[in-house]
Amino acid sequence: MAKAGKTGERTNLVQHEGFLRHGNFRWAWRVGALCVLAILGYLLVDAEPRPNGGSVFGYIAGTVATLLVLWLTLLGLRKRAITPGNWSLKAWVSAHVYLGLAVMVVTTLHSGFQFGWNIHTLAYGLMVLVVVSGLFGITVYAVLPRYLSRNRGETTQKQMLETLKALDRQINEAAQPLSEAQARVVQMSLDDSRVGGSLWRRLSGGRGGCGNQRALSRLKGLRRQANDVQLQMLDRMEELLLRKAAALSQVRRHLQIRAWLNVWLAFHVPATIALIAAITAHIISVFIYW
Repeated sequence: MAKAGKTGERTNLVQHEGFLRHGNFRWAWRVGALCVLAILGYLLVDAEPRPNGGSVFGYIAGTVATLLVLWLTLLGLRKRAITPGNWSLKAWVSAHVYLGLAVMVVTTLHSGFQFGWNIHTLAYGLMVLVVVSGLFGITVYAVLPRYLSRNRGETTQKQMLETLKALDRQINEAAQPLSEAQARVVQMSLDDSRVGGSLWRRLSGGRGGCGNQRALSRLKGLRRQANDVQLQMLDRMEELLLRKAAALSQVRRHLQIRAWLNVWLAFHVPATIALIAAITAHIISVFIYW
């Protein structure tokens, strides 16, 4: 029985292993070795001036870097197929992350640390942007989806919005016996408790100027002027507004996380396409002036 328990623990560990730790950092070790070999190759080449993009070493490093970039762009297609084993999606993503870092090292050695106002440096700059945005993407995909899942729980976005609509109906019904002044305060929650909206509003959480929050604040003032019967109705209203505040917070966090994911993709994918175009121009110009 003890052995079975240990096996279960190991299975759990494998199931929860992240893509960065996949295979006991298998791809981190492989890419580390590749980078060390590339650096040693650059340092041990006996040439004056030092190797650059036009040297034999430069051509080899440039070819390796180009092939790595092209392979890295295949991740989008790879996500459409789910397979187990050494080339599972998790293994592929792990390789994608670490080989993406290797591209930075190999490309820098390919350039021979020679930069200027030309298509070659443009390609290098775009490569840096893509790698840096990729590092941000690692954080996004390693942290935000888990946070999104915890925030959402067992409910979908559609169900969260349906909950808000149901609360609005309850608030509207509970407001019927209130006085005109009290009803106007409650109406703020019904009229101005928006979710979503502009990209900036979603990225920032969309809480500014929330009608529901204003209604809750003003409800405290109304309580001081209410009689016993009205206090009971306002207690019920406060309970509903607090429930709505929690539901609004959940939906807004959900939309905020999705907005950050979309912003990253909207930058990383076009930057990658621009990088491939710049690499193509870089290669063509090299052959023209060879």
